[in-house]
Amino acid sequence: MTILDGKKISNDIKDEIAIEVSKMKKRGEKVPHLAAVIVGNDGASLTYVGSKVKACERIGFESTLVKMASTTSEIELLKKIEELNADDQIDGFIVQLPLPKQIDEQKVLMAINPDKDVDGFHPTNFGKMALDMSTFIPATPFGILELLDRYKVETSGKHTVVIGRSHIVGRPMSILMGRKGFPGNSTVTLTHSRTENINEIIKQADIVISALGVPNFVTADMVKDGVVVIDVGITRVPDETKPRGYKITGDVDYENVSKKASYITPVPGGVGPMTIAMLLKNTLLARERHLANS
Repeated sequence: MTILDGKKISNDIKDEIAIEVSKMKKRGEKVPHLAAVIVGNDGASLTYVGSKVKACERIGFESTLVKMASTTSEIELLKKIEELNADDQIDGFIVQLPLPKQIDEQKVLMAINPDKDVDGFHPTNFGKMALDMSTFIPATPFGILELLDRYKVETSGKHTVVIGRSHIVGRPMSILMGRKGFPGNSTVTLTHSRTENINEIIKQADIVISALGVPNFVTADMVKDGVVVIDVGITRVPDETKPRGYKITGDVDYENVSKKASYITPVPGGVGPMTIAMLLKNTLLARERHLANS
């Protein structure tokens, strides 16, 4: 059994990008600039955005953090997005989700210039991804592809079962795993809360990608020997023995499923660290596009 070590691979990617950035600096070129907008004080969002800013510092990117109050109106946020769209210094930006209930997330996603949408959520980018065109792939699916690629996990002709149909992970993963090329060329079944006989379907899978958010949903009796398991779930489960009073748990019963798996991602330390690394990779791509279009 091989552990797909997202922490190690994400550090490798950051080191590779840092080398690119230092070459840009030596040539006197503009380095990539990533901005992040956060509305309100959601603890998990603040932690996540903070780690993005730290990652930018580490690899030599410019970064801007825009903090807005939880009382911010939709009009105010859309005005800020307009400013970021027009700012030539910024190559890419993200608006951290979730947003307060007075703001329509759909409207916000639509307002972001697709060429600066390094999260890959804009319908233009999502559509290009579905058509196998060059675009920004959402960071978490992009990270999963990179893990499969770097560990040379065979995907061609395999049966991939995706659990969960969110626009952020499940839906894009189902498209990407079925595309021509590597990683891809697998036969994909997309399952969700309404899927009947889900256990039987998972048992047939060569590759399981779970993005459900239900702790320990996938158990050892649900998978076959030699299965490849990608666990995207991150749930805080109360645990008094931990200093923070909780532990991070994935969708997969790691202890028992790992005994049957050929490859598996741990939680934490698997898919999570890859998300930020791929966001940085998308920002590098955004800078290239920016230069090509200017």
